[in-house]
Formats: sequence, structure tokens, C-alpha cells
Amino acid sequence: MPISILAIESSCDETSAAVIVDGKVLSNIIANQTVHEQYGGVVPELASRAHQENIVPVVDLALRRSGVNKKDLSAIAFTQSPGLIGSLLVGSCFAKSMALALDVPLIGIHHMQAHVLANFIDDPKPAFPFLCLTVSGGHTQIVLCESPLQMKVIGETLDDAAGEAFDKSAKLLGLPYPGGPLIDKYAKEGNPERFRFPEPQIPGLNFSFSGLKTAILYFLQENKARQADFVETNLRDICASIQHRIITILMNKLVKASRETGIRELCVAGGVSANSGLRNALQAYGAQHQWNVYIPAFEYCTDNAAMIAMAAHYKYLAGAFSPLDVIPSARAAFE
Repeated sequence: MPISILAIESSCDETSAAVIVDGKVLSNIIANQTVHEQYGGVVPELASRAHQENIVPVVDLALRRSGVNKKDLSAIAFTQSPGLIGSLLVGSCFAKSMALALDVPLIGIHHMQAHVLANFIDDPKPAFPFLCLTVSGGHTQIVLCESPLQMKVIGETLDDAAGEAFDKSAKLLGLPYPGGPLIDKYAKEGNPERFRFPEPQIPGLNFSFSGLKTAILYFLQENKARQADFVETNLRDICASIQHRIITILMNKLVKASRETGIRELCVAGGVSANSGLRNALQAYGAQHQWNVYIPAFEYCTDNAAMIAMAAHYKYLAGAFSPLDVIPSARAAFE
């Protein structure tokens, strides 16, 4: 019998469902929420309401696109942690109910571990052990991966995440939410060497972006005081310079991690891995340092259920099922 798993992702503001059969993703449906744009960020209560509206049609479409009948499912997987608790509850309650009704196992998934395993959806796949730079709006980590179920964080942010640095910088520039993709867009037409921003001197493999954010704030205040239209006339160069510094902070730590561990299998994952500057930098550094580099397709970078399904596939093979009384968690330790 083939192993067929329905996976649900609802950790933040995307409602997603995917079906995987014997390790191959057959469908991956994502419903985005535009309601948050007017507020400049995700509003948790509005996110959970939108999940309630979207989850049934999204799951239905994922099953129909895959061609798999719900009666043939081997298990139901869902994002257990971390995320917005209201959003997680919508997905977990739906998954529990469906697993109970179909009498199949339930599999709770750690969202950040699933991001890492997005690199296993398509070929080529990284060989173990490998390092993965996971960068998103809430997390920035370097993860040492020894197997699909054995991962260890060896470096992480002490304050803001890289995605926050992008979005908060965009807000300072007056760009609409979500601002990270707009910085990437304008950076393509700018000079990354035009303005110099500081690189935090953080020991070990940890990151910090709060000081950079403050430096950008003061930089803009000082220059706008001298020239009212400073941002408008220099927007592309400012975006390119900000993006360049964020990326060099990430890449310098990744180089250090590779040297310390001796590992040359390098991956990237998380929403910020959709950034074209980061993707290009990883390829360039890979060629320079003789790394084998793996980058997920764009649709598997941001939050999606295909990565949840891939993580669930490996948990199913290991018999790592969750009880029906499993509790979702807004903040969970990296197992």
C-alpha cells in the first residue's frame, strides 16, 4: 500500500494543504490572506478567522488535485508549532477531527524542521550531514542536519530575525507591507556599495539584526533632515545597500559554520530564501568555497503544506505519530 499523507499548514497567514504519496508531492494548495496589508502586519485574530474560512476548500482542492481519495489516506499531518496560537488551533483541530473520522494516525510537525526538509521535495537532494540556513520573518538559524529526524540548531538570532530586518527596514522607507519582497525588487536596480551599514560583531554562530535596524533608522533620520526627498531619490541604492548587508551577515556566519564543521553540503530554507539576492549569494559563495548548494523552488520557500507533508513522510516511516490530545504550541523548542 502506498503511503498517502494529507498535510495542513496554518502557522501564520497562509492556509495550505498538500498531499504526498511515497515521498512525492502531488498537490500543494496555498490560500494567502490579503486582509493584513492595511494594518502593516499580520493581525492574529484576523488570521485565525481567515483560516476557518479557507481550510475546507483548500483541503478539498488539495485532495482533488492529487487524485487521492480521503478514504485512502495513511495519515493526517499538521503544523503543531511554532506559530500564532489561534492559527495553529484551526489547523490542529481540523487535522485531529479528520484523523479521528478516518481512523488514521495523526502527525504533528515542527514548522522550522519542515522548512529544512523542503530541500527534499525536488531533486537533487542534499546528502547527510548538511547545514541549512533557515531564514524567515520570525527565525534565523543555522541547522546541522544528520538525518531527516535528527537536527540541531548550532546558531540563531539573539533578537530580530532576517525577515524582520527586511520588513522593518521597508517600513522605515515608507514601503507597504509586506516590504521584504519590495526591497528585493528595488535592490535589483540599485548599487549595493552606495551606502555602508555596520555588521554586528556577534561571537560564535549567532546572529543579531537589532543594531542594524537602529543604524538604518538613524541613517534615514540624518539624511532626511538634510534632504527631504532623500529616500525617494535614492530608494534603489538604499534598498540594495540594506539587502547587501543583511545577506553578508548571513553568509559570513554560514562560511564560519562550514569551516567549523567541515561540512560542504549547504541548503537554505524559509521565506527569506525566496529573496533573489540571497539565492544568488549562496550560489556565488558555493562556487567560491566549493560547496554543494541546494535551494528550494520558490513555492516551497514561503509557508506551505508541501514541506509539512515531506516532514510527515519521514515521521510516518519512523512511526513517530502524535496522540489525539497533542497540544499546539506558539513557541516550541527545536527537537
